Amino acid sequence: MTVTYDFTGKTAFVTGGSAGMGAATVRAFAEAGANVAVVDRDGDAAQRLADELTGQGLKALAVPCDVTDEAQVERAVARTVEEFGSLDMAFNNAGIMLPPADSADETAEAFDKIVAVNLRGVWASMKHELVQMRKQQSGAIVNCSSLGGLVGGDGRATYHATKHGVIGQTKSVALQYGRHGVRVNAVCPGTISTPMVERMTAGGELDPEAAAAGVPLGRLGRPEEIAAAVLWLCSDAASYVTGAALPVDAGYTAQ
Repeated sequence: MTVTYDFTGKTAFVTGGSAGMGAATVRAFAEAGANVAVVDRDGDAAQRLADELTGQGLKALAVPCDVTDEAQVERAVARTVEEFGSLDMAFNNAGIMLPPADSADETAEAFDKIVAVNLRGVWASMKHELVQMRKQQSGAIVNCSSLGGLVGGDGRATYHATKHGVIGQTKSVALQYGRHGVRVNAVCPGTISTPMVERMTAGGELDPEAAAAGVPLGRLGRPEEIAAAVLWLCSDAASYVTGAALPVDAGYTAQ
């Protein structure tokens, strides 16, 4: 069964939008008729994806932005609204993972780098998305947490702490912004075949066969499967869903 949505006339804002789960979500929103801002620190990659989509007759705008810089995030949201007239949906997907570290040996620089993207970046993105959505009295935000937001991880304490924090942010803002017609949820992806996972595999940090064998469905996820969850959470089909942290992890956290 193929599920389709009609987001014609609506605008989506996707951080980390040039690759992996972000790019899959950008494509899904655009194919469903939305205007899409491809927001990414790699402006050239964002532009290539936007050009690909506009070449297909879809509506996309490349917006270079480093989510660790709040001023850049504010400008990115303003540019999107200026171009398309509204901000109806957002997927705050930008995130990083560094190699595993013993918690007794992790540097403050590594800690700050992970927190700046994974937690502060989501904070800044939501802050400025909410400014516009509060004006409209409508909107749907999906934050990218992780299975790491639901469980611990040997050697990745800071990464998991940030992803737990994203869920805390999500639930708290959902409580505050329901009265403004804004729904806020999170997705918690498992191990998904993305460039990040490819780098982890190449660096010996991940055995994809072992990862696949360790989940009930017996395989890694596809970026399009995360995009499908994001679009559902942003759609009217999920109109009574807010403050949720949705695992999309092949059953990993059910074990």
